Amino acid sequence: MIKGSCHCGATQFELDAAPESITRCTCSLCSKRGVLWAYYKPAQFELKTPPEQVATYLWNTRTVKHHFCGTCGCTTYSESPDWSTGTPDFDNPRVGVNARLIADFDFESVPVVVIDGKNLW
Repeated sequence: MIKGSCHCGATQFELDAAPESITRCTCSLCSKRGVLWAYYKPAQFELKTPPEQVATYLWNTRTVKHHFCGTCGCTTYSESPDWSTGTPDFDNPRVGVNARLIADFDFESVPVVVIDGKNLW
């Protein structure tokens, strides 16, 4: 298992594998937070922190739950439908994990996919 946590350690998670690629989205939220996303199926992600201790921000369409640590403020993960086709696929949910929070992961060693979220949504 691959472990990750926010800065203060109050929000912790485990993944079944290190990401093979990461995504940099140019939308206002992702850009301002400096997030590099690694995407997983829900079964590949396990939140080790009680969910009631995680803060959530719902923006715009309210279809993506942007989670962050309520103590230190780090963006930790998101829950969303799969948007890879340009429209939300609610039958295929995914978890986006902030790759910067994965323990001992060299995020510069994998390809970066850029999504033009600034102009798409």
